[in-house]
Amino acid sequence: MHDVVVIGGGPGGYAAAIRAAQLGARVAVAEQAELGGVCVHRGCIPTKVWQKAAEILRTIRSAPQFGIDAAVKGIDFGAIIDQKNKACTKIRMGMEGLLANNKIEVVKGRAVFQSPREIEAAGRRLQAKSFIIATGARLEVPELPNLKKALISIEEIHEMRQVPASVLVCGAETIEVEVAALLNSFGAKVTLAAAERRILPQEDGDSSQRLEQALRESGIEILNRSTLRAVKPVSGGFACELDGPKPKTVQVERVFVCRRRPNSDGLGLEKAGVALQPEGSVRVDEMLLSSTPGIYAIGDVTGGCMQSHAASAMGVCAAENAMGRQVKFPAHLVPRGTWTWPEVASVGLTEEAAEKQGLDIETGYFPYSINGMALARNETPGAVKIVTDVNYRTIYGVHIVGPHATELIGEAALAMQLEYTTAEFAAGIRMHPSFSEALVDAARDAEKWALYLPKR
Repeated sequence: MHDVVVIGGGPGGYAAAIRAAQLGARVAVAEQAELGGVCVHRGCIPTKVWQKAAEILRTIRSAPQFGIDAAVKGIDFGAIIDQKNKACTKIRMGMEGLLANNKIEVVKGRAVFQSPREIEAAGRRLQAKSFIIATGARLEVPELPNLKKALISIEEIHEMRQVPASVLVCGAETIEVEVAALLNSFGAKVTLAAAERRILPQEDGDSSQRLEQALRESGIEILNRSTLRAVKPVSGGFACELDGPKPKTVQVERVFVCRRRPNSDGLGLEKAGVALQPEGSVRVDEMLLSSTPGIYAIGDVTGGCMQSHAASAMGVCAAENAMGRQVKFPAHLVPRGTWTWPEVASVGLTEEAAEKQGLDIETGYFPYSINGMALARNETPGAVKIVTDVNYRTIYGVHIVGPHATELIGEAALAMQLEYTTAEFAAGIRMHPSFSEALVDAARDAEKWALYLPKR
């Protein structure tokens, strides 16, 4: 009998398996496809390679601002695809090697529960004291006539050798916004249909507004409070009818959607007594334990569309609890990132969420437009915002828009983990010039002694 069997070999399952093995468990991972999951093969990593290519394009196009005469003579899409494949393969092989190094058995096959303590996979029966469900989520295409004919998937984008002339991106969460920005960088005419009144509706309102302005300035058409109602084939593409305050029809070559559904069906969860939420996600408590003792669940299968670092952190937590520890998953410390230009990153509560909870808050704010490094590099769109408690100066949330936001947010997450106050953050010293100075300057603004902002 195994101590822990992990179902799913993506970032969350992989992390869970290794952490359990480190704690002395005999571990197996059941994975029906390739190790690495969506992140390595169809999500984070392939997208980042394409985004790097887009960044190089932007850099070349901005070269005249620094007196450099440069031009883009052409784009070898095959070379980008090769680079993407190399990165994905290296990571997958590294994962395989580390699992072997930790003496973790990998079973190639779909796992199905036979009872709360047994699964069947690849024709084998595996028993375990604990199971960790890490099966992720899959694309769910809305039931609209002709939509499937119009779709361009993220896999197609990662393999494209010719950019679609025009694309309608439906939705305005992280993945959709990133895809819109990427395709726009390579010359596609992009229309972004946001169902809410603003893009990135889960982020702070100021962050959404700043990114929306930048995307519009880059040439992306954004239609807020708009949802796809009908798709009709026309010459050269599809006519897409959008509902909203101002109904509109846009004609495009392709359509991108990214609604996702938890991969909880077909696992035999009913035989294990695992309860699901109405939308199909596995219900878990703060220890990531399902309704059945000894069965944990992590990542997208628990609901939403998480980024891989959240799933990995959940994997560590679930593995430790499976091995007898009592660890609560610190969901409030999970940073969020959107890799656009400028980047958006955050951790903790938005100003709106804090007010909704009735918290007595203040905010500190510092724009990149007066940050020395941003000015020197001509990368000024963006700002840092800190949400803090009026009396105790507890940091409830940090929100960054601008270059390297997804790297800088780690400092904010650490500050919150260590329970720093804004007063302590404001006393910090950072390199000059650097983008990280903006974090300290925002904390100083919250403490009402900003050195480089006018008096309030």
